[in-house]
Amino acid sequence: MKTAVMVALAATAAAMAAAPAYAVLDTAAAEALMKKDNCATCHAIDKKLIGPAYQDVAAKYKGDKTAQAKLEKKVKAGGSGVWGSIPMPPNTTTSDADIKELVTWILTLKK
Repeated sequence: MKTAVMVALAATAAAMAAAPAYAVLDTAAAEALMKKDNCATCHAIDKKLIGPAYQDVAAKYKGDKTAQAKLEKKVKAGGSGVWGSIPMPPNTTTSDADIKELVTWILTLKK
C-alpha cells in the first residue's frame, strides 16, 4: 500500500511539473492580448507581417525545451537577426505575465 501511494504521488508530481501552471490562452484571448500589448502591429498568427507569423515561430522552436525561456527573454529584450534584418524592439512595458502567456500560447500553434 505504501509503495502504491508513493508511486501515485511521484506520478502526480511529474505531471504537475510538466504541465503549465495555468490554462493556455484560447485564440480570442490571445488576440486580445496581442492587441493590448501592440504585438499585432508586427505579428499575425498565420502570415508574416513585419515580424514572423506566430505559427512559423512555433514550428521553428518545436521540440526545443528551452524555447519558452528563450522567447520570453527575446520578447522582453528585443532582438534581431533570427527572422531577418528588421529588429524587434524591446517590450519593456509589457508585463512578464502577459509575455509568458503569449509565448506559451504561441508555442502551441500548428501550421
